Amino acid sequence: MLEDILQKHKALFETGMTSVLRGQENRRRLIVLQNGNLVKNERSSEKGICARVHLNGSYGFASNAEYSDDAAIKTIKAATENAKYLAKYNKENKAFSQVSAGDYIRSKRMIIDFEQKRLIDLCKEIDAYIEKTYTDLVSRMVVYREDTMEKIIVTSDANDGHVAYPRCTIYVMMTKLSKDNNPVERTKSFSGCGNIEDNFSNLSEVFEKIDKQYKELTDKAEGVYADAGVKQVILHPDVAGMIAHEAVGHTVEADLVLGGSVAGPYLGKRVASDLVSIVDYANVAFGKEAPLPVYIDDEGVEARDAVLVENGILKGYMHDRESADHFGVSACGNARGYAFSDEPLIRMRNTTVLPGKDKLEDMIAAVDDGYYLIASGNGQADLTGEFMFGVTMGYEIKNGKLGKAILDTTVSGVAFDMLKTVDMVSDSVTWSAGGTCGKKQMMPVSMGGPAIKCEIMIGGR
Repeated sequence: MLEDILQKHKALFETGMTSVLRGQENRRRLIVLQNGNLVKNERSSEKGICARVHLNGSYGFASNAEYSDDAAIKTIKAATENAKYLAKYNKENKAFSQVSAGDYIRSKRMIIDFEQKRLIDLCKEIDAYIEKTYTDLVSRMVVYREDTMEKIIVTSDANDGHVAYPRCTIYVMMTKLSKDNNPVERTKSFSGCGNIEDNFSNLSEVFEKIDKQYKELTDKAEGVYADAGVKQVILHPDVAGMIAHEAVGHTVEADLVLGGSVAGPYLGKRVASDLVSIVDYANVAFGKEAPLPVYIDDEGVEARDAVLVENGILKGYMHDRESADHFGVSACGNARGYAFSDEPLIRMRNTTVLPGKDKLEDMIAAVDDGYYLIASGNGQADLTGEFMFGVTMGYEIKNGKLGKAILDTTVSGVAFDMLKTVDMVSDSVTWSAGGTCGKKQMMPVSMGGPAIKCEIMIGGR
């Protein structure tokens, strides 16, 4: 029915304009248990239609929170009028290059709406395990978050499609007292594409990960402060993935390149050691479905992988149709909007450093005095490539062996400088699928990588 509403109004697209009509529904669930008490029990959805029309280098956009025949007609008309009005002041007289249009594109997954009680019971089961198993905690929190998007896309000159992107995540936060009687925390997330039955039908794997989380928390309670300065470090895949996304990925989004990103002058030049390659995957990575597969973007472009860095050389950017034309390349399907009322922006999908050939144990053995950094917290990066992230879990490395855990610290640097110091890369990739990128509008993303050995500035105490 929803597809029919949009498809039959394709005839309203005017000749000579590039038009997209998008119907979208976002659904959210949030359950929070604090020390066994249910403190949040939220369920919401938003649904509507938007249209985007391109004429002579100008965009017209309109949206409507009503999902009906009448709303579709009004939305297309308003977006077209907006495009015509703005085009009067734009002398570019520019149309988009053609994109490859094939069969109707559908995603492999659909959204299943579970009863809220099922989600609450899941959290209570996890909380009961933690309470029974770890009696020395001073606080614990279990959070279930589900954020899903379903989109129907109808275009004038590209691909049409109906795609659904379900995702659910469980966060576990545990706190205990350190040797100095100060609270220390360790937070872990467990997430994936799909619904709770896809990811959490068997909690034994979750409990094993929580056991490891508690072990790390206990180590941290006996931890020491890191020494400040430039240090040899091994970045766990979670940390390497964060840097790949924040400090590299954003600098190679073409809209930000045109806005002055440091990556602009480096296309075709060295930005990392020859051991480093970075790809933004569309829907398949390393022979398996990517953690958050994207099959078609909000401009009707079929999603393909975007090679960003290859053997240390900056090979390309992520594009929408407009920037792809500007740079004379093909768009790969990176234009996405978070809500029906959002215009699509160039966004990452599944961004990762590619694996190398080294074993993690050999990498640790190669460090005489440094750190193994396991988890990062909040941080920031800017278009110069400079970054600063919190490190919430890590270990000393002394004479090639892991030592004491370290207390919270920071790392900082310039991404392209830091990546040039990479001299070992592990042979496996770990994904983190629970990320949400905040570039002007929220967007589910995943990031990943191998462990990498490099030099980085440690903030110390």
